Amino acid sequence: MSASANFDALVLGAGPGALAISAALGKENLSVQVLSPNDRRDLWPYTYGIWGKEVDDLGIGNLLKHRWSDTVSFFGSGSNIPNSTENNATKHNQDYGLFDKRKLQEYWLKQCDEALVKWERGVAIKFEVNNSLSIVTTSEGVTLKARLIIDATGYQPVFLKNPERGEVAVQTCFGIVGKFSSPPISNNQFVLMDYRSDHLTEEEKKEPPTFLYAMDMGNGTFFLEETSLGLAPPVTLETLKKRLGKRLSYKGIEITEIEHEEHGLFLPMNIPIPDLKQPILGFGGAAGMVHPASGYLVGALLRRAPSVAKAISNSMKDQKASPAFIAKKGWEALWPKDLRRKQALYQFGLEKLMRFKESQLRDFFTGFFSLSKSQWYGFLTNSLSLRELVQAMWKMFTKAPLNVKWGLFEMKGREIKLLLKFLNPGV
Repeated sequence: MSASANFDALVLGAGPGALAISAALGKENLSVQVLSPNDRRDLWPYTYGIWGKEVDDLGIGNLLKHRWSDTVSFFGSGSNIPNSTENNATKHNQDYGLFDKRKLQEYWLKQCDEALVKWERGVAIKFEVNNSLSIVTTSEGVTLKARLIIDATGYQPVFLKNPERGEVAVQTCFGIVGKFSSPPISNNQFVLMDYRSDHLTEEEKKEPPTFLYAMDMGNGTFFLEETSLGLAPPVTLETLKKRLGKRLSYKGIEITEIEHEEHGLFLPMNIPIPDLKQPILGFGGAAGMVHPASGYLVGALLRRAPSVAKAISNSMKDQKASPAFIAKKGWEALWPKDLRRKQALYQFGLEKLMRFKESQLRDFFTGFFSLSKSQWYGFLTNSLSLRELVQAMWKMFTKAPLNVKWGLFEMKGREIKLLLKFLNPGV
């Protein structure tokens, strides 16, 4: 059995969360080792969207592969033919972009290389923590030692413990990148949500609602994705594929070329915040950082990694600090009380939306995007203060039609527990 030198931090994983926290720790002049079964330059499987203002505020607009200024949603009924329904569009007046995954990856890797981050290939199978050191053992028999372990291995973490809170709501999708007999959306347009359902039968409209997420990729290529916001159990891929086909057929559009299909159980939306008393730290999807209402993650990684790394660095200045103490300071920076309360409100909202009928969802989102831009944008990016979030949600409730008010007011399932979590988020 071989052993590595001791490091300040051992990060598990090689996805966006792992690279974000590794780069931030490196900037704090901490020694970092990363363990992953994958090569650090293996391209990530998913695409990552972000609002233009977020990347502009961070000064990384150059990492986008595509950017749209014509950003819209459709929540009404009526014809599904874009050219005849532009007046029915909800215009967001906010740029939206897709990251160039390779550029985003290299952005973090460059910072890691500058900080002399070390890389180890392997599968973590066991860990132990004592008063001075954390030790991970790999399936290859290698032992890796550090003052702190950070589990950034995604939605099914290797070591982190999450409380049991019932079924996890999963966002599912079926998408196509390709060419079509005629443009399925307007040129140079990004469609965040198209909930119009004229292509469905009355019986199908009683089933869990889905929406179209779509964008013009240029050169006659479009990306179309039929999506379920988040349900437990999730909408099946077969249903999503069928609905996308019916949506296109209703418009008289045929697929002429498929460059890529994207399908799978995509994103757990309501992963609970982990046990904050663990002697190891989490980051990224493993630590419940996915926005329960929007599914966004990368913006939170970019904004929150520096403060978490700073807290870890400060705690390590005490050479006698235990891994449990260092992890505690990291958890406090990652999930302060106000953020935990906000997370409970977001999860409360998701619980409501999971039970909404198609007509309620359309009315809800029509009202949501009638809020001020700063309110709906801040809600979706988790950049509002707790007070601002409560004000936005109250304004949304007061403006909502009766069918939405009743849906928000009626308490079922986990809603009461989540409201109690908001009032008392615990330790």
